[in-house]
Amino acid sequence: MEYNFREIEKKWQKRWVENKTYQVTEDETKQKYYVLNMFPYPSGAGLHVGHPLGYIASDIYARYKRLQGFNVLNPMGYDAYGLPAEQYAIQTGQHPAITTVNNINRYREQLDKIGFSFDWNREIRTCDPEYYHWTQWAFQKMFNSYYCNDEKKARPIEELTEAFAKSGNEGLNAACSEELHFTADEWNAMSEKEQQEVLMNYRIAYLGETMVNWCPQLGTVLANDEVVDGVSERGGFPVVQKKMRQWCLRVSAYAQRLLDGLDTIDWTESLKETQKNWIGRSEGAEIQFKVKDSDLEFTIFTTRADTMFGVTFMVLAPESELVAQVTTPEQKADVDAYLERTKKRTERERISDRSVTGVFSGSYAVNPFTGEAVPIWISDYVLAGYGTGAIMAVPAHDSRDYAFAKHFNLPIVPLVEGCDVSEESFDAKEGIVCNSPKTGTEPYCDLNLNGLTVKEAIAATKKYVKEHNLGRVKVNFRLRDAIFSRQRYWGEPFPVYYKDGMPYMIDESCLPLELPEVAKFLPTETGEPPLGHASKWAWDTANKCVVDNEKIDNITVFPLELNTMPGFAGSSAYYLRYMDPRNHTALIDKKVDEYWRNVDLYVGGTEHATGHLIYSRFWNKFLHDLGVSAVEEPFQKLVNQGMIQGRSNFVYRIKDTNTFVSLNLKDQYDTTPLHVDVNIVSNDVLDTEAFKAWRPEYATAEFILEDGKYICGWAVEKMSKSMFNVVNPDMIVEKYGADTLRMYEMFLGPVEQSKPWDTNGIDGVHRFIRKFWSLFYDRTGNYLVTDEAAGKEELKSLHKLIKKVTGDIEQFSYNTSISAFMICVNELSALKCSKKEILNQFTVTLAPFAPHVCEELWETLGNTGSVCDAQWPAYNEEYLVENTVNYTISFNGKARFNMEFPADTASDVIQETVLADERSMKWTDGKTIVKVIVVPKKIVNIVIK
Repeated sequence: MEYNFREIEKKWQKRWVENKTYQVTEDETKQKYYVLNMFPYPSGAGLHVGHPLGYIASDIYARYKRLQGFNVLNPMGYDAYGLPAEQYAIQTGQHPAITTVNNINRYREQLDKIGFSFDWNREIRTCDPEYYHWTQWAFQKMFNSYYCNDEKKARPIEELTEAFAKSGNEGLNAACSEELHFTADEWNAMSEKEQQEVLMNYRIAYLGETMVNWCPQLGTVLANDEVVDGVSERGGFPVVQKKMRQWCLRVSAYAQRLLDGLDTIDWTESLKETQKNWIGRSEGAEIQFKVKDSDLEFTIFTTRADTMFGVTFMVLAPESELVAQVTTPEQKADVDAYLERTKKRTERERISDRSVTGVFSGSYAVNPFTGEAVPIWISDYVLAGYGTGAIMAVPAHDSRDYAFAKHFNLPIVPLVEGCDVSEESFDAKEGIVCNSPKTGTEPYCDLNLNGLTVKEAIAATKKYVKEHNLGRVKVNFRLRDAIFSRQRYWGEPFPVYYKDGMPYMIDESCLPLELPEVAKFLPTETGEPPLGHASKWAWDTANKCVVDNEKIDNITVFPLELNTMPGFAGSSAYYLRYMDPRNHTALIDKKVDEYWRNVDLYVGGTEHATGHLIYSRFWNKFLHDLGVSAVEEPFQKLVNQGMIQGRSNFVYRIKDTNTFVSLNLKDQYDTTPLHVDVNIVSNDVLDTEAFKAWRPEYATAEFILEDGKYICGWAVEKMSKSMFNVVNPDMIVEKYGADTLRMYEMFLGPVEQSKPWDTNGIDGVHRFIRKFWSLFYDRTGNYLVTDEAAGKEELKSLHKLIKKVTGDIEQFSYNTSISAFMICVNELSALKCSKKEILNQFTVTLAPFAPHVCEELWETLGNTGSVCDAQWPAYNEEYLVENTVNYTISFNGKARFNMEFPADTASDVIQETVLADERSMKWTDGKTIVKVIVVPKKIVNIVIK
């Protein structure tokens, strides 16, 4: 019987659906294992071969764990809200919901062809009201909570209102936006609006003034990763920094817990380090500086208070409110011009860019330690959101301060007299290398400050600051609160209405608040978000329903929020909803949550290291505080898959002609290289007729060939439509089959590494599957499998494979597993092995990688049920013991022949036998044997002269 992969794959994909093979329920008799992929945003372009890489890797592991007897949850869904669908709607007028459903259907069709073991019964879509009901619910819970620093958890906001009414906020230790001080009498005398303003200072979901990436043409705030080189990734429109009142989530309150949690999870050290740097914990002191000849004063945060004597200037962030207050009339024009320029740079660009820019404010600050006046500058290397938005600059002990001082010719004062400060003197970790002759062999000038170590000097300075009321000791974090508003249509609506300008939550029983219809998907003429076009977008508090805007009376009917939630809203807790996706009364049932608990294996790209992974961990910790999530950390083990890069092909056109010359002849002509569609190239050979049909301008193309072929050039580049190197997985599946695609993507290299797609190697994997098939059937279709007992060599080959693949899967070394499969098939073919005892276990071992062909052959072997429910084979070390050892026989270090000996043969017996062999006599004839060296289980070297 021929290996007809098209029929086999269709047959088993249909059978899996009919038999509900991949549907899973809670089963207390089995240990659970939860495998999850970072779920995709369904774009109109569909999948290219790079997208399934992580899905295939996780699917292999999910199937492997199921074969080991685990109850495996492996769900899939869609991150369905996003800017691309909205932009398409603006351009075409087609509703984003229609675009999204079409894209999802395309994705689903492609995913099904690859044979994933997803439980589609649990599919979720973030644009489904049944799903975003629980995003809105979580937001309301955050709005109605504050973070208690003493208990280190979220608590109900009602606790604050009760405490304020009795004793004001005296002794309150809660996360907040700014320090407030008021008595119970003052609180009780406040109006409702004033009290709501105070509570907003403490809520975990709050409205706050914050700097955002504002794109005027798109009419919305953009996340950092949606801005590239100062323009929007989508459309290439200019982006500026702008202060706006936005919904925010108080992620910063959880900073220490986010740090501590990293010690409890199985992530790579590099990823943990990325998160630690993003959270950015630092211990230091806040110190007050007065502005000279003014009543103004401002606070700076420093981790090195011991360097106060080296301060030579101050720097304010361009967004700081102090800028306007300290700028003198003489400097105003220069300052305004500088501020206008910096608006076009995102915070991420400012962090990564090491160029020096700045402007003098015209004012001076007084160093509280020395009494000296130092100039106040403004520069975008200082960020408003970190610390206080103001720094003291110590150029002798900070490389960026040093670069700034050198650029603007500002003083550089080392803490040790005579220390020669230069650009080369900075050490990345330690500070500045001291070249002072006075310090002798001391490696760093600030290690011996006034006879104190750095640690002692910092402690002494902190004590001085506290005793002299110059500031306070503080722990600071770089982690910022998350901006949670978007001025878009296609997103989760906020369940919020406004009364007297303050936000209130609609009744929880009325969720979900569904996205309304709008006439246009653009901002309104008055600059409101697209929801401003909705004619029915007001909340009737009496009847608890959405009503027409004309009914707004601000007595019982109020306007609803016009912003929508960002993309990460729907993806921050989706892993929990997969556990219980059809629950209409709760995000997740407690018993279900206790069973699945958290994700055991999470697979996705490194691009989410500081966005999604931070927000999800924060969101889960908040839900854990509420008693909703069983564990604090949502993702126990995380694997980052690499990127599959495109392998581009080129043709070479002779200038001013429509003639194309083959690669190895191009140097004989004046040519221009052009990208060509890789789908009409095979093993770098161009299908010239397909090329002429590809584009109208090439219909009359002529070719200069070599050996009758047109050979293309190639290069490894990012997979992109503009480079014509996007490979559609559907084409690979159609030509070679899904099992070949799955195995080939894993064969390209380690899962975590990026690697180029090269169709030239796919034939080898396809031949392997056919060779595996030939162990069962000969070329005429005869069934070869027998019930004969397996021989020693056959068992050795099989158990060597099982041991190798078991270890490789645990380490995600799938590429070496596939090599092991190929070796084993070659060995079994050489042994002419078609024994059921061997092939049964081989089929189970291969099933996670190539499920379709293994299902077919599992059935052929006479087994009932799916191969998915077989038992993962255990290897037997007895079969792996080497009974004989092959020795290389060398003379004066040169190998001449090989001999086999029983593994337990003594060295003296090996020596005697080798010397007695007639082949040895040939090399020793007429020579003197000086000595014989026997290296156990490796080599025998005979030294002669």
